[in-house]
Amino acid sequence: MTSYIYLAYLSVKELKAYSKKNSFENYEVLLSSEYAPYLSIIAPAYNEGFTIEENVKSLLSLNYNHYEVIIVNDGSKDNSMEILQSTYDLIPIELKKIGSIPTKNVKAVYQSQNSAFNKLIVVDKENGGKADALNVGINFSKHPYVVCIDVDCILDKDALLKLVKPFMENNHKRVIATGGVVRIANQCVIQDGRLIEVNIPDKLMPRIQVLEYLRAFLLGRMAWERLDGLLLISGAFGAFDKEIVIAAGGYSTKTVGEDMELVVRMRRYMHERKLAYTVSYIPDPLCWTEAPESMDIFMKQRSRWMRGTIETLWSHRIMFFNPKYKLLGLVSVPYWTFFEFFAPLAEVIGILATLYFILVGMMNWHYFFLLMIFVYAFAILFSILTLFTEERTYHKYNKINDFLKLLAAAFIEPFYFHPLSVISAFKGYIDKIKGTHSWGEMTRKGFNKK
Repeated sequence: MTSYIYLAYLSVKELKAYSKKNSFENYEVLLSSEYAPYLSIIAPAYNEGFTIEENVKSLLSLNYNHYEVIIVNDGSKDNSMEILQSTYDLIPIELKKIGSIPTKNVKAVYQSQNSAFNKLIVVDKENGGKADALNVGINFSKHPYVVCIDVDCILDKDALLKLVKPFMENNHKRVIATGGVVRIANQCVIQDGRLIEVNIPDKLMPRIQVLEYLRAFLLGRMAWERLDGLLLISGAFGAFDKEIVIAAGGYSTKTVGEDMELVVRMRRYMHERKLAYTVSYIPDPLCWTEAPESMDIFMKQRSRWMRGTIETLWSHRIMFFNPKYKLLGLVSVPYWTFFEFFAPLAEVIGILATLYFILVGMMNWHYFFLLMIFVYAFAILFSILTLFTEERTYHKYNKINDFLKLLAAAFIEPFYFHPLSVISAFKGYIDKIKGTHSWGEMTRKGFNKK
């Protein structure tokens, strides 16, 4: 609990500093600047027919000048490719690969005949998974920075302007990656690829995930950014220095946690070569994505996240409590090991021990109920602090009814959502022991359109 309070304290301080620093920022100056970095947006797509038209429109209409959009169709079995071809008037072209990361076979490369979509490139390839699709996009990208996103995401119109700013302003350290906040788009209204109305999801599962994402991004990753010990940039939205990505070997196809693994490997690469660098993080809500609404899809997702964490920590176990990697080895990796990897296992062991003590009559019920009340109260207060921080900063949920829905979700979460998360993580352990390698499918319902 002490660690959560300390991280929350650091996050609030960093949020205040960021808000003060950027309160008078004129991003229009950056938009017109010839020094603004050139970007390649890479979006892998697998069976995204429900949302792909709106998502590509969103990417093509961002408020930025120097960028291209590369959609990588990773062997979709639905009508994703047909939608792209008919909507954007695609024709086959010859496009030479620039990068040399090994990937699955590319079937064809397309570009739009319509000048309105001249930034769009579509690569059709054999199915090889998300990491392989991202590597294909990197190979075909022509700009020095790559922005890797999930194709089901909707970006804020100024997302790129805010995301590239750290690459331009940090002189003494090379910024190798920048991450942005991800929010839940379920029940929100989308028009022409733009988020025009923010709503709280009607269903309880995605509603609690709104609260969870707020906690993770506002009161978690801000603190790690301040400490310069961030290990994870969400695969939903992040920008990377392409030279370092390629030097580190690109995305690993041997893990289902390719987003975390790449960041750790890039950081390890820089440390081992004693190169000054940093990983930045933007607290602005820049990216909106669809969260799972069914228990089955949710549990598959969280099981995959746990497998990815296990694979990443094991692959880079040399960093564990290794002073050679400074704060990364002495704090970040051990923290993730104890509080992300071992925590669900410790909870399951704790529950089994409690049941044992009850069965043999060794339970002190007085202290048991006091402890339960304390833990529950702490969880509620931490969620309330999260909501208060959101209200004082970005205030995206500006209806009083939405605030009350999130507050009610905070009281329900420990009894409903948290046990599901623990069970899902434990399933991740079992799947890893069984040798499960599949990434799993995320069924999309599509956005509310206006």
